[in-house]
Amino acid sequence: MQNDELIWQNLNQDFCSYKVRVKQQNQSFCKNENNVTGLCNRQSCPLANSRYATVREDKGVCYLYMKVIERAHTPKEMWEKIKLPRNYEKALELIDKHLIYWPNFTIHKCKQRYTKIVQYLIRMRKLRKKNTKKLVSRDLKMEKRESRREAKALAAAQLDQSIEKELLERLKKGTYGDIYNIHKDVFEKLVDEEVEQEEEEESEFVEDFDESDLEDIEDYELEMEMEPSTSRKKVKITQ
Repeated sequence: MQNDELIWQNLNQDFCSYKVRVKQQNQSFCKNENNVTGLCNRQSCPLANSRYATVREDKGVCYLYMKVIERAHTPKEMWEKIKLPRNYEKALELIDKHLIYWPNFTIHKCKQRYTKIVQYLIRMRKLRKKNTKKLVSRDLKMEKRESRREAKALAAAQLDQSIEKELLERLKKGTYGDIYNIHKDVFEKLVDEEVEQEEEEESEFVEDFDESDLEDIEDYELEMEMEPSTSRKKVKITQ
């Protein structure tokens, strides 16, 4: 036969794995998920009470759990699980209906626990709808390493450009004569730049043509037409 008072004396005086003691306060707390108040005392202990009721939440749905002495011989079926509706008033009515002959302390604490669960579920839904900032961790070591690599790569690129520029200038000046062993692409690039510079059109301002200049041009064209065309000699090849 189960003796609730004897069980409580053993749990309270000896050892209980669910008990949590706090040095700042004289009150002890209970880690058992079926505890209706979270406090370690005679009325709230789910192990030392053969008749007990509590409210629990699973994936957003609340359930009423009830334990009676008649099912103590079957631990697998000791707790009766009743789903509570989402409507707050209907859920309280259902708690009153199933706990009609239970102590007032149990009824009140079950309603109070159900109210707290409903409140934090509402807050969870609001936070889920609200656009909140997502905190992302930063790898400072990786960022420092990448910044050092970028600085080294930039310095190397600037050094290569300065060396290439200096070699091209020396090639233009002919400092070392024809003993350069320069890369083919670089040499072609340099040649193309020089050709482009030579082919650039030069424009300058001049005076208008006089009539005498036009007459000289016409005389020159007539002389070119009067000149006989140079005859080509035919050469006969004999064997």
